[in-house]
Amino acid sequence: MVPVQMNPMAAQGLTEMYRQQRAIVEQSREIQKATQTGQVESTQSTLASGSVQGAGFGDVLNQFVGEVNQKQLASSQAVNDLISGKEIPLHQAMITMQEAGVAFQLMVEVRNKLLEGYQDLMRMQI
Repeated sequence: MVPVQMNPMAAQGLTEMYRQQRAIVEQSREIQKATQTGQVESTQSTLASGSVQGAGFGDVLNQFVGEVNQKQLASSQAVNDLISGKEIPLHQAMITMQEAGVAFQLMVEVRNKLLEGYQDLMRMQI
């Protein structure tokens, strides 16, 4: 039996993705606090120091959805390669499938939070 070995480059990519997600969550918390206290101007420095400098909100979302789509395509390709009998380790196909699944779940949760925020804005009285 061959022991399962983790690809260090894949782990590094996951670590970077996790770091970026944590930074985005922290930024959103700071923005939420600022909107509740009325200090929206103080969030400008937070946004300027982020990893998405110069990119618009739509661009960031498009990039995020594109990355999720790439993971889904890679997962489909790995499954197809496995079924067709190509020399791909089963654990690698499973890891690829799980990465795609987690990325999709994250995208759905981000969508849900954005939709919830939009609905909160629509409920506000002017």
